[in-house]
Amino acid sequence: MTAQIPQIHEWKPEHLRLAVRAAGVALWAWNVDTDAFTMDERGFELWGMPWRDRVTFEELSAHIHPSDRDRVRSAFAATRAVLGSYETDFRIMIGNEVRWISARGQGEDVGIVGRTMFGIFLDVTGRKQAEEGNELLAGEMSHRVKNLLTIATGLTAITSRNAPNTEDMARELTERLTALGRAHDLVRPLPGGQGKAALLGDLLSVLLAPYDDMGAFKGRIRVAVERMGVGEAAATGLGLVVHELATNSMKYGALSSPTGTLDLTSAADESEVILTWLEQGGPQVKAPDAAEGFGSKLVRRSVAGQLGGSITYEWSAAGVVITLKMSRDRLTT
Repeated sequence: MTAQIPQIHEWKPEHLRLAVRAAGVALWAWNVDTDAFTMDERGFELWGMPWRDRVTFEELSAHIHPSDRDRVRSAFAATRAVLGSYETDFRIMIGNEVRWISARGQGEDVGIVGRTMFGIFLDVTGRKQAEEGNELLAGEMSHRVKNLLTIATGLTAITSRNAPNTEDMARELTERLTALGRAHDLVRPLPGGQGKAALLGDLLSVLLAPYDDMGAFKGRIRVAVERMGVGEAAATGLGLVVHELATNSMKYGALSSPTGTLDLTSAADESEVILTWLEQGGPQVKAPDAAEGFGSKLVRRSVAGQLGGSITYEWSAAGVVITLKMSRDRLTT
């Protein structure tokens, strides 16, 4: 005897409550005259508030991210004029935690009962974080491509000025671009759990090799750091940081001058590796006047997120001095 599947009209209220709970849906009701909100237990959990019979919109607003507060208030006030369904996404603060909430309902007073409108809250934090991650990745890829084109253009221009003929220019340019390719391969995590991606000194030397012979003499980039392994996870982040710093130096700093020099040294303690980037012999530098660009934001995010450290800039007249502090544990894993 086969089991009977309950029809929709046979569902009981407790079945609906179980389905709503399983879906992570929070129910709310809003009295358009008194501005009072009532929510189910899930709603109060979502907002990080103890349960009570009702809550005012102003009390809820205290938990909304300050940047979204006015927009959310205006959005809720406008929902009664919205034709059909509406959806408003906004951030709330639970202590130091940021959550994304989606408020959904029917506009134009559809379904209003006793001056009360009804709708739901959904926690969409995961989706928003994924969207932000995709936007960051797209921005990073766009920025990397632009930087690579800038480097290729710079290498081409410098090579064309120094090469005595087209054959030498083609050979030298190919060698420099190949060196960039080797650096990219070096910082790529190794497959199959083969261990460390590179030694710190080797990684820095290979990443900076394409810039070393762009000046009046070779050996103008000097690397003197402790012998230690860089883990697979940290190699890409450190490679990105060095790539950004070298690109900026080639555009504005010591590496843009034929006689400019770059020294990289390290100091260490039990918990940190401190890398000092010292430029000399280039044009006079000063702190940027404009807001921090995408490249600088990407460097700070990589240093803090992937390398567990910090980066500071000293804009001296002789050349920029950059101090990069990295967690030893993060750098070696």
